[in-house]
Amino acid sequence: MTDGRGLVVVVEDDPAVTSLLRLYLTRDGFGVETYGDGSTALHAIAAHRPVAVVLDIGLPGTDGIEVCRRLRAAGDRTPVLFVTARDDEVDRVLGLELGADDYVTKPFSPRELVARVHAVLRRARPEVEPATRTLGAVTVDVERRRVWNAGAEVALTATEFELLAHLLRQPGRVWRREELLGAVWGYSAAGGSRTVDVHVSQLRSKLGRTCPIRTVRGVGYAADERGDLP
Repeated sequence: MTDGRGLVVVVEDDPAVTSLLRLYLTRDGFGVETYGDGSTALHAIAAHRPVAVVLDIGLPGTDGIEVCRRLRAAGDRTPVLFVTARDDEVDRVLGLELGADDYVTKPFSPRELVARVHAVLRRARPEVEPATRTLGAVTVDVERRRVWNAGAEVALTATEFELLAHLLRQPGRVWRREELLGAVWGYSAAGGSRTVDVHVSQLRSKLGRTCPIRTVRGVGYAADERGDLP
């Protein structure tokens, strides 16, 4: 079923959690399709092209990490929000490195999860800002949400793009990690600054030595033509 806000695919093997997510997402105007295993979900995501995927890590068979890996390997940039019952940073970081956009840890508030879905959708949708920003070798086309590095286009996730574009809005300004969480992810969370670090690491991996992000030790990050080069 698809409603006014678009279809969200929920991949979760716990029937109680599935029912709760369906209830809250439907109340908020989303259509919801639910699946209990990763393999079935992969086929459904390809067929239905949802606006977002809520993906449990601990699925039977093909787990959530592998589902996300296959989606990204196939070029599918649908926003993914991981749900994990394991309260350890390894799963969170691994998920974000795979191209997931956010995560929540069980037990979670259904209202918070719905708010997180809205946040990743805001980051994924084009903003009305017809401008191109260039810093060093990197050019960001905000209107078309495309990025070039030394003339070659670079594929970024919605969150990676939003973080890079945000930093390039004010070159030289130093942003604290907590400020970036609020501006890009739409929330602040104790201990959540690692999320920012992971996405900066991914941007550096994709943009290489020309990545225009400088680390300000003990504070956060800034856009700088030289990045972290000596």
